[in-house]
Amino acid sequence: MDKAKTKISALLITFNEEDNIEAVLDNINFADEIIVVDSFSTDNTVTLIKKHPHVKLIQREFTNYTDQKKFTMEQATHDWILFLDADERITPGLKEEILEVTQNDASASAYYFLRTFMFKKEILRFSGWQSDKNYRLFKKGKVHFTEDRIVHETLVVDGQSLTLKNKLLHYSFKNHHDYKGKMLKYGRMKAQEEFLKGKKARWYHFIFRPTYKFLNHYVMRLGFLDGKKGITICYLNALGVLERYRELKRLHNQKSH
Repeated sequence: MDKAKTKISALLITFNEEDNIEAVLDNINFADEIIVVDSFSTDNTVTLIKKHPHVKLIQREFTNYTDQKKFTMEQATHDWILFLDADERITPGLKEEILEVTQNDASASAYYFLRTFMFKKEILRFSGWQSDKNYRLFKKGKVHFTEDRIVHETLVVDGQSLTLKNKLLHYSFKNHHDYKGKMLKYGRMKAQEEFLKGKKARWYHFIFRPTYKFLNHYVMRLGFLDGKKGITICYLNALGVLERYRELKRLHNQKSH
């Protein structure tokens, strides 16, 4: 008697992803269930999702990444979760690996995906991204998100974690304005997280933390080998750190008035 097929729930959270949504939905169409939780997009994201009747769409107000991802995971009906960002794509080799580990009694509870960072249409080989990896495939019953992180959410895994060989494509850099907006948003959300923990912005944070971020990624992590792309990415990443401390200072000033 053949073993029953293990089913996969593919999950996405979205906001104004009209440039990515159809491509990512096509990319994950091998999953047995696709659920998108959208934060009331103001572009054509929702209209495009509705063209895919097999996709379950839920609209829900966005509070923070951890809260939204936790809610989205709770909607899944299958134990294997494939959780992607809208700007990520699974290669054919990675798809084969995903199906292999989920269908053959995988020993691990969760799998990291290494990511190839795409700068527009070109690969960014260094600039701190060469070792970038995230949990993207895991068993629902073996994980939970930590409550104290509101950005760059942390997954706690009960059991073994392994890393798949094939890399995920990450189309994070569409243009300068878009990536700058992401870095500033992440910086502000990180500030809210640190504010809730009672941390304060000191004068030296504004100088040393952004400078260290830039030099670490541009020099130590070989960003200079990426040419102009490396300068752009390393500068914008450092700008995100500076924004964190600007926002943290603003939050404390607001509290004291």
